[in-house]
Amino acid sequence: MSSPRTSSNHPLRGARRSSTRSGDEPGFLSLPPERARALLFVAFRPAAFTLAVVVVTMLVTLFTAGSDLTGLSGAVAAGWLAAHQVPLLIGSTTVGLLPVLPTALLLWAAAREAVAATDTEPTRAELGWLCGAAMGGPLLITAVCLAVTEDASGSIALQRPNPLTAFGWALLLHLTAVLCGIAFRCRERLFEGLPYDVIAAAYVAGRAVLRLLAAAAVLLVPALLAHWSRVGETYGSAEGIVDVLGLTLLSLLYLPNAVVAGVGVLVGPGVEFGDASVGVFTVVGGPIPAVPVLAAVPTGPAELWWAVLLLVPAAVGVYGGVESARVSYDRPGAPWALLAAAGLASAALTALAALSGGELGNFGRLGLELPVFALAVFAWLAIPGYAGLLFARTFVVSFPTPLMRHPDALFDPDDIDYDDDYYPGEQESGRTPADRALPERRLPELPGDSATDPADRYAGLLDRPRAESPGPERPLEAEVVEDPPRGSAADAVAAAEAAPEIVDAEVVEPDALDGDDGDPRRT
Repeated sequence: MSSPRTSSNHPLRGARRSSTRSGDEPGFLSLPPERARALLFVAFRPAAFTLAVVVVTMLVTLFTAGSDLTGLSGAVAAGWLAAHQVPLLIGSTTVGLLPVLPTALLLWAAAREAVAATDTEPTRAELGWLCGAAMGGPLLITAVCLAVTEDASGSIALQRPNPLTAFGWALLLHLTAVLCGIAFRCRERLFEGLPYDVIAAAYVAGRAVLRLLAAAAVLLVPALLAHWSRVGETYGSAEGIVDVLGLTLLSLLYLPNAVVAGVGVLVGPGVEFGDASVGVFTVVGGPIPAVPVLAAVPTGPAELWWAVLLLVPAAVGVYGGVESARVSYDRPGAPWALLAAAGLASAALTALAALSGGELGNFGRLGLELPVFALAVFAWLAIPGYAGLLFARTFVVSFPTPLMRHPDALFDPDDIDYDDDYYPGEQESGRTPADRALPERRLPELPGDSATDPADRYAGLLDRPRAESPGPERPLEAEVVEDPPRGSAADAVAAAEAAPEIVDAEVVEPDALDGDDGDPRRT
C-alpha cells in the first residue's frame, strides 16, 4: 500500500500518484507525458523569465541611448552570462564584479520550480530526471549564448568568455538551486535522518546570517546620509533623466554587494576597492567607481568611535549563544551545536562574499579577503556565542525548547550524555534532564483525603486484587450499561427477593476407561 501524499495539481506529482495507485512504479527510462511536461517547466520556465527580463532591459537601454539593434543579440547573451556570475571581457576591460540581485532572483525562481515539481517522497528516478532537467536547460542556453557572443564580437566589443568557466558557474548555481528546492520539499524526511544538533545549528546559523546582513544594511543608510554631497556629485555627471534612472538602477542592482561589503567592515577585516580599503581601524584612499551606492565609502582617516561597531557582531554572537541554549542540547562542556552554527554561518557569508566581489577593469579587485573574513565571522559567532551559552544555561534556561513538535522522532534523550555535576539535584529527585521536558505524572487526589504520604493515601487501592489484563491479541469487549434509576431501600429489597436464585453447578465428565483414549467411536 502506498503512503499518503500531499495533494497538489502539479503534473509531475500527478503522474507519480497515478502510477503508485496502479501499482506499477515507472523506471528511470520511462517518461510519461505529464512528467515530460513538468520537466520542461523545470528546465526552461525560470530561464525563459530571465531571458525575457534581459531582452526588455537591453531594448530599453538601446532605445534610450539612441542606438540601433545591431548588438542586441550579443547584449542579451552578455546579460544571461552576467546573471550567472560569468566574468565578461568588454574590449580590454574585465568585468568580474557583477550584481548579486539578478543571480539571487534567478536562483529563487529555479528553487521554487523545483519545489513545485518534487513529491514529498520522491524516488531516485524522479530525482535524477529533476536534477537533469534543472541543469540541462540552463546549460543549453549557456551554450547558445557562448556561440552568440563569438558571432557578435565583430559588431560589439564583447569577447567570448572561457567556456569552462561559463558552464561551471551555470552548473553550480542551478544544481544548488534544485538541491535547495528538493531539500525544502522533503524537509520532514530530511530532518528525520539528521541529528537534532545539526537542525538546531542550521536554525541558529540562518538567523545569525540574517542579523549580520540586516545590521550592515542599517549601517549603510547613515553612511549614505553622511556623504550625501558625494551622492549629488555622482548624479551631477548624468546627462538627462535617462542617465539618472540608469545610475539608480545600477545602484539597486549592486545594493546586495554593498551590504555584504558592510558585513566585512562590521566584523573587522574590512573591504578592498582596488588600491583603496576601508576598515574599522584604517582607511586607505584611492579611486572608487562613480556609482551612487558607493558614495557611502569614507575617504578620510578612521575615527576612534568606529571601534564601537565591533559591538554589533559581538551582540549577534551572544544572542546566537542564547538562542542555541534555547533550541539545542548544548552544555558548557559540549557546545557542538553552537560551533556548528558558527561554521555554517561563516561558510554561507563567505559564499556570498565570493559572489559579490570580483575584478573591475582598472580599479582592480573589489571585495573581501575571503580567508580572513571567514575566520573573523567564525570567531565573532563562536567566542561571544559561548559566553551567551554560559549566561543562558546559568540564568535563563536550564533545558531547551526543541524546534520540532515531536523531538522524540529525531533523537533519543537516553542517548544524550549529561554531566551529573551540571544538573544538581536530578539524582535525588529521580528525574533526568530529558524527563524535565515532559510533564511530571502525579497521582490524582481522592476527595476528602488529607493524607500527606502517597503510600498511606493509596494503601487501600494497592490491596485490591487486579483483574487479568487481556493480551494484545485479545481485545477487551465491553458493553455500556446504564445505571438503573435510584429508588428507595424497600424497592431494592423487593427487587433482590424477586431475583431468581443462582445455583452453582459443576459439569463432571466421566473418566475414560483403562486403555480407552476417549474416542466415542470405540465400543
